[in-house]
Amino acid sequence: MAQEVFWRSKTLEQMSEQEWESLCDGCALCCLHKVEDEDTEEVFYTTVVCHLLDTDSCRCTQYERRSELVPNCVKLRPEDVAEFHWLPSSCSYRLLYEGHQLPQWHPLVSGNPRSVIESNASVLSYYEVKDNEISEEEFIDYIIDPDEG
Repeated sequence: MAQEVFWRSKTLEQMSEQEWESLCDGCALCCLHKVEDEDTEEVFYTTVVCHLLDTDSCRCTQYERRSELVPNCVKLRPEDVAEFHWLPSSCSYRLLYEGHQLPQWHPLVSGNPRSVIESNASVLSYYEVKDNEISEEEFIDYIIDPDEG
């Protein structure tokens, strides 16, 4: 009998750091800037992406130093899973927390590290401008709904 894959046999909190990191599908949708309505606390995604994103590979060019270089960069941690509601509905962490399966294009399922890009499920389907190319006040002009893409 084949061994069950770790994401089906463990909770997010039970995963090793290596397993946790491997859940990231590389979509980089979390690298899209978000704006929050101060009154309702509703979060809106924009098509503005972090300047550290490599738009060819969909990876952070400074992943290990991202929190230092971009202080508001969100670091997803297992202890924060209950607050993942702001992540896109396709995010692996959110999917597993909500009891869903990983999509067929997830690299752990497909075996292809570029399958998220090839399936048009990455930030490259939304990205218009990098954050260092416009002012923060202009972010509101780039609001989108990534779940409708």
